[in-house]
Amino acid sequence: MTEIVVHPGLLLIVGALALALLRGTARSVAVVALPLAALAAVWQIPDGVVWHGSFLGHELAPLRGDRLSRLFATIFALMAAGGGLFALPQKSRLEVPAAFVYAGSAIGVALAGDLLTVFVFWELMAIGSTLVLWAAGGEPSYRAARRYLMIHLLGGVVLLAGITGHVAETGSVAFDRMAPDSIARALILAGFLVNAGAPPLSAWLPDAYPEASWSGTVFLSAFTTKTAVYVLIRGFPGTEWLVWIGLFMVFYGIVYALLENDMRRILAYSIVNQVGFMVAGIGIGTEMALNGAAAHAFTHIIYKALLLMSAGSVLMMTGRRKCSELGGLFHSMPLTTVCGSIGALAISSFPLTSGFVSKSMVTQAAADGHMLAVWLLLTAASAGVFLHAGIKFPWFVFFQKDSGLRPPEPPAPMRWAMLLFAFLCVAIGVWAEPLYALLPYPVDYEPYTGAHVLSQLQLLLFSGLAFFVMLPWLKRTPTITLDVDWIWRRLLAGIARGLSRGLAGLRTRLARAATVGSAQLLAAVERVHGENARLARTWHTRSMALWVLVLLLGYLVLYYV
Repeated sequence: MTEIVVHPGLLLIVGALALALLRGTARSVAVVALPLAALAAVWQIPDGVVWHGSFLGHELAPLRGDRLSRLFATIFALMAAGGGLFALPQKSRLEVPAAFVYAGSAIGVALAGDLLTVFVFWELMAIGSTLVLWAAGGEPSYRAARRYLMIHLLGGVVLLAGITGHVAETGSVAFDRMAPDSIARALILAGFLVNAGAPPLSAWLPDAYPEASWSGTVFLSAFTTKTAVYVLIRGFPGTEWLVWIGLFMVFYGIVYALLENDMRRILAYSIVNQVGFMVAGIGIGTEMALNGAAAHAFTHIIYKALLLMSAGSVLMMTGRRKCSELGGLFHSMPLTTVCGSIGALAISSFPLTSGFVSKSMVTQAAADGHMLAVWLLLTAASAGVFLHAGIKFPWFVFFQKDSGLRPPEPPAPMRWAMLLFAFLCVAIGVWAEPLYALLPYPVDYEPYTGAHVLSQLQLLLFSGLAFFVMLPWLKRTPTITLDVDWIWRRLLAGIARGLSRGLAGLRTRLARAATVGSAQLLAAVERVHGENARLARTWHTRSMALWVLVLLLGYLVLYYV
């Protein structure tokens, strides 16, 4: 095993454990420096398998580099650095170390060359992300963490079953392109899709992420779903029905985000929506589509983190998360408003922002493949994204009727993190070539054509007009929207309460029966052995002599007979 090259993921995980020993300025420096050191280590990895190993007769490749893995490892390390900077004011001693274990595990998946290493880091991601959620404190986050862990342990079991079957069929643990042509590989695909937020378990994401702290949600938005996108690109490109799964996710996210009142649940549903674009691109499977999915995962991590940073800043400074309780915050939080608006424009694929140069590659791939229905649906979905994330989020949080709140801007580290990610959103949108140079396949695509810019501006203009026309119907009430999570938040919980009541009633009846039975037994014993009972009386000597005589006579009779 080569030991010259440092594993970036392990570097971040070990460093996360060391954070527990640091305090003050040293800890703050380490929070930002550790991910940057991991980022530098990513770019020291050459192409090909770097680390070799063996387990139960199988050849392992814990560290393998290529363009695709380097792209995802780069954005994961960059996200850990930005998220760490944003979380510097966080008082929890658990959250940032847990988030770095989470990020390091995501890097480990991106650099893994075999399925066993993928599985180990996959499960470490589940542990790290659960701890990030748990670190928020409070009963809602504890309950959400338990539900979150339940879903991801289920996904891990499905993935392990698939890997075991695949190894038994092929004798190889190499993580390369495959097809869902057997039960084992279909289980692997299903395990990957659980983390992608695909149906029917999409609800785990908006159920869990909004219950994290104001900084924890920023970390959670970046790694689990995008690691799933990476393994789908690596393992199942061109799997046709991923197109339809992705389209379902796209419209599912739009519909529920439009219904939602909680600002972070709006953004959580939009994660499902945006990952749907990536999954659809993976299903199309051409080089253009795979480049688009990878590029969109890269840019999505940045602008989604920016949106959740602005939402987290609002939550931290106001203590409120419902859109119906917010509004008019641009008066006292102008920097947060500008940064959140830039993130909203980027997720809407506005020209000169990062979303414009990445998402359009997926729709262009559908057009190049003469997939008219897919192209029309993706185009319509782009308008829906502008409705729920591009306008609804900033309008209701920052610009709607004044709520009277006048919170100050968040602390300096949070402002610097937002400015960094806002700069990246614009810089990538203006100059996309550095991003295109990182993509797994050569890029022959020009986003800034007159037709593309004009059509996108028309789309955004008319969806914006539709928003303000429908504004009276889009105003939300302080409610929460349930979807498939109704099964475990209402149905299963109701069944559990019913069983609990039934068992409590049975326990009461058994206790009552035991009480009555024991009382009757004690009464019977009292009648026989009590103070005035027959066996407790004093017997006369003549009576005893009489009974002895009777017994002796009986013995003699038996003896002679």
